[in-house]
Amino acid sequence: MNTGTLSEKGWVVIPRELRERYHLKKGDKVHFIDYGGMVAIVPISREPVRDAAGMLKGRTNLTAALLRERQDAKARGG
Repeated sequence: MNTGTLSEKGWVVIPRELRERYHLKKGDKVHFIDYGGMVAIVPISREPVRDAAGMLKGRTNLTAALLRERQDAKARGG
């Protein structure tokens, strides 16, 4: 388990293993999220659009599936 210690000034060092895994470098920004009893540190992406590209990628092309469904409904008279 990765642990840290809160300093008198409220500073916490993110363990090296996590900094490397999430590619965190000096000057990077993070969000602190309060989950009511738990605090999460979430890195802010430098390029959110590029980083989000393909995140919903699956085996099915959703646009093609929707078009097929509409064609099937039309053929059924709906």
